[in-house]
Amino acid sequence: MAYFITGIQVISGIVLTVLILLHSAKGEGLGGIGGSASLFSGPSQAEAGLDKLTWAMVAIFMFTSALVGWRIVQF
Repeated sequence: MAYFITGIQVISGIVLTVLILLHSAKGEGLGGIGGSASLFSGPSQAEAGLDKLTWAMVAIFMFTSALVGWRIVQF
């Protein structure tokens, strides 16, 4: 059972890394100096779905990390 939970943790960690890399940059950088920053534009539908999926992966990763940590402390 511990190998199964560890496997889920590794897979969710890899998927979480990929999802974080897929996010667009939030900062405007030097483009915001001239006033051309899109301050009031909300996130697109795809970005909102990506956010939800990322948070779900974070929850799975944290839960499996707690399970693995709790299992190690037991011994």
